[in-house]
Amino acid sequence: MAAPRVTVYTTSYCPYCVRAKALLKRKGFVFEEVPVDDDEARRAWLVEKTGQRTVPQVFAGERSLGGFSDIDALDREGKLDPILRGDA
Repeated sequence: MAAPRVTVYTTSYCPYCVRAKALLKRKGFVFEEVPVDDDEARRAWLVEKTGQRTVPQVFAGERSLGGFSDIDALDREGKLDPILRGDA
């Protein structure tokens, strides 16, 4: 299975966005950052897709992984790398 495209929806003033991006960078994963500061349509889509209005929102392909605390927990459980490599 091919590695999914990783997308991180962020705002410029979010410390958890910084932490999520740092975690992904530290692990060597390439991701696309999509700022949603002034994009109400995209924010509404995120709420519809994830049930959350908070950022960051991290996606592996179409799969929502949640925010920073979620991907941090997946990492501590050894589950993040396989998801981002497309193995899970």
